[in-house]
Amino acid sequence: MRDDQLTAQAVGRTGEAIAVDYLRRRKYKIIETHFRFLRGEIDIVARDRTTLVFVEVKMRTGRAFGRPEESVTPAKQRQIRKVAEGYFLMRRLGDVACRFDVIAIRPAVVGGPDGDGGAGYTVEHFLDAF
Repeated sequence: MRDDQLTAQAVGRTGEAIAVDYLRRRKYKIIETHFRFLRGEIDIVARDRTTLVFVEVKMRTGRAFGRPEESVTPAKQRQIRKVAEGYFLMRRLGDVACRFDVIAIRPAVVGGPDGDGGAGYTVEHFLDAF
């Protein structure tokens, strides 16, 4: 693996840890992380009361590549939906309400509030994002 791949992977795992902490503080029950099906992955599967929530986490360490949530393209959304279908099949879930959220994490503005992320990050939670 190249160094830039390791760095990207480390950033992703850090973002997911921040997102899990954020969700737990909001009383979500984390069911599992890194659910893989076929060629896709769902970062976090959680419960928000009676709703099953599939969470895509996007983190940026700088501003060069735009806002993190912008990278959840229609193609990525389709992939996440297919993985969620696999989750329902593998877990033998019946008629359960679900939704797809995106958690975007980016560096806090210097001198501004650091949002809910702590450690200099701002966390933005998009409920029912797609």
